[in-house]
Amino acid sequence: MAKKLIMGVAALAATALLAGCSGSAPADEGAITGEITVITQRTDIVDTVFKDYAAEFEKAYPGTSVKFEAIKDYETDISTRLSSGSYGDVLLIPSTVTKVQLAQFFEPLGSLDELSKTYRFVAEKAYDDLAYGVAITGNAQGIVYNKNVWADAGVSEMPTTPDEFLADLQLIKDNTDAVPYYTNYGDGWPLSQWDGNRAATGDKDASISLVESDAPWATGEYHEIADGLLYDIVERGLSEEDPTTTDWESSKGGLGSGEIGSMVLGSWAITQMQDAAVTAGGSADDIGYMAFPSAVDGQAYSTIGGDYQNAISINSKNKATARAWIDWFAQESGYATDQGGLSPVVDGPAPDALADFTASGVEFLELTPVPADQATLENDITSESEIDLTGPLYRQKIVDTARGAADGDKASLFADLNTAWAKAKASVEG
Repeated sequence: MAKKLIMGVAALAATALLAGCSGSAPADEGAITGEITVITQRTDIVDTVFKDYAAEFEKAYPGTSVKFEAIKDYETDISTRLSSGSYGDVLLIPSTVTKVQLAQFFEPLGSLDELSKTYRFVAEKAYDDLAYGVAITGNAQGIVYNKNVWADAGVSEMPTTPDEFLADLQLIKDNTDAVPYYTNYGDGWPLSQWDGNRAATGDKDASISLVESDAPWATGEYHEIADGLLYDIVERGLSEEDPTTTDWESSKGGLGSGEIGSMVLGSWAITQMQDAAVTAGGSADDIGYMAFPSAVDGQAYSTIGGDYQNAISINSKNKATARAWIDWFAQESGYATDQGGLSPVVDGPAPDALADFTASGVEFLELTPVPADQATLENDITSESEIDLTGPLYRQKIVDTARGAADGDKASLFADLNTAWAKAKASVEG
């Protein structure tokens, strides 16, 4: 499914009769007035928090009106709608759109150099020195956990290696009634969160190294470390009994109440888990955040990067108001820190939710942007090999293999992944 989705977007980008950026008016040209439609993935707060945002924006810009459309299966549905040309005024850039395709669907917001003076993470959705998106928030990457569960299990220090993490999960299994680790296999997308920790081994050039490698699952490589840990968790019975029945919404309550010990998720999840803890009768302080267990010489690292990025539809009839919304949302709404994320504004505030995390000495690393001549290489390799690094399918296969629901073992699985990757890399490089 992931390959078809990616290839479908590529095909429509090549055939759609959409204006390129060279013929478009500047996104901030014209009067800031009139109605815009903003498409969001936040189905949980679109009728509450987002309505408050709209009211504040409309107060700041009299004569404007903001309408929202929330999509549950955002990646799939919005990627399909791109072919229709009807996708609102402001939307989140889906991962299926490659950098080369950005100008086919979105209005440029300015040069990369200029926008970088105001916002972090803009290089993630930029091409040919033009930036197309502003992050709704910035995320640190790591593991969200229930402090009470870990304390009751007898864990006194945070793990810094995969073996230590596995040993701690075993303590949780032996000494508590909690599920030590929850995969969220059923919803699928949470499994993609494992890929966000690429710089956890201290390599800020990890994305560049990835596309240069013929064997990302060789011993010591990030994907071997991370996917090996996921495999071992499942194989040792340290995750939920039946991963096919997992449910994202109920998992938040499970971690908040202490029925679940931990999950690999970006820092955006912290406040949601804290809310769940309070709802369960506990405290927001019950929720902690730890670095991915792959410290180097005792130093723990956390990859930081932008979450979804707000962009302007190239077909919008009200680009001035759309641009005003994007800037207001990033600079004035407070969404980023309210959601436990890093501000997308350069030198913006860090959230209280990460106070303990930063105090522990974790070092933040922002991945080096992939050079323009390699901008589509990872996407091309993943599409050709059908290894969806930022999707759910291949990690679901890891879980299935580890639990005995698919043939093979860890060694054969990683060998197959390396073979498929190398073959695809050779093919796309010609």
